[in-house]
Amino acid sequence: MAMGELTLRSACVEDAPVLLEIYAPYVTETAVSFEYDVPTLEEFQRRIEATLAKYPYIVAVLEGEIVGYCYASGFHTRRAYERSCELSVYVRRDKRGRGIGRALYCAMEDKLRKMGKKNLYACIAYPPEEDEYLTLDSVRFHERMGYSKCGHFTACGEKFGREYDIVYMEKILK
Repeated sequence: MAMGELTLRSACVEDAPVLLEIYAPYVTETAVSFEYDVPTLEEFQRRIEATLAKYPYIVAVLEGEIVGYCYASGFHTRRAYERSCELSVYVRRDKRGRGIGRALYCAMEDKLRKMGKKNLYACIAYPPEEDEYLTLDSVRFHERMGYSKCGHFTACGEKFGREYDIVYMEKILK
């Protein structure tokens, strides 16, 4: 799909208001995020700072506007897991399907590979049946990105009065 010039850059704390604006609808309108309340700006700034202290955090800019972001985080705190990361990606909902998520993930994988990371994981909300709050779009995206399902937790989350599963998907960097 044709689009203007997409650029990627490292996030900074000053991006927090726009990134929070992108994230908020995922909290309030979907079961993609299991958060019930939109974080405050101060909390979101703290999250960005904490991530940047150890991992990459990338924003996508399209025609001068931030339209998505991706960040890595630790998979588990024990030292044996240092080669593993969990990834998260959010694209402005009206800009999905344009390759922005793919561009962010490819850039993130390059950065993580250079850091010596090998195992990438995604924790994805999974609907027993697709509904107005949650589809399988994230699972399909990760499959296209080379991830495979490696774990399934049944009815472990509840949002909007409905039970949702989560799946873990994994990609091994080469």
